Amino acid sequence: MIALVAMFAIYNVIVYTQGTSNSTPKMSEKALKGEQLYQENNCTACHQFYGLGGYLGPDLTNIISNKYKGPTYVNAFLNSGIKSMPQFNFTEEEKDALVQFLTEVDQTGYYPIKDAEKEANGWVRIKYKNQ
Repeated sequence: MIALVAMFAIYNVIVYTQGTSNSTPKMSEKALKGEQLYQENNCTACHQFYGLGGYLGPDLTNIISNKYKGPTYVNAFLNSGIKSMPQFNFTEEEKDALVQFLTEVDQTGYYPIKDAEKEANGWVRIKYKNQ
C-alpha cells in the first residue's frame, strides 16, 4: 500500500509541476477593443469560437481566413446585419476593431481541429496557425 501511495505522489508531482507549452496569445490594443465590443454586444449569444457559444449565427473562429469570406465580408455585415442579426450601427473605428479581434482569433488555430495527434502520455498535440 505504501508503494502505491508513493507512486501516486510521485506521479502527481510530475504531472502537476511540469509547465505547459501553450501560452496565452497576446492581442493588440485594437483587438482588445474589438473583444470588448464583442462582449458588450453579447455576440456570444449567437456566435461561437471553437464551437463554444450560441448556435443562431455562424462559428466565427476562422471567418477571416475563409476564402469565401474574409475581412471585407465581415466588415460589410457588421452594420447591415444578415437575417436575424440586429443592426448595431457600429462606427468605422468599431468595425475595424471587431475585424482585428476576429483576425487575431483566427490566427490562433483551426476549427474544427482536423490535424491533431494523441501522444503516448494521453495529451493531444494540436497544430496551431501561429506555430
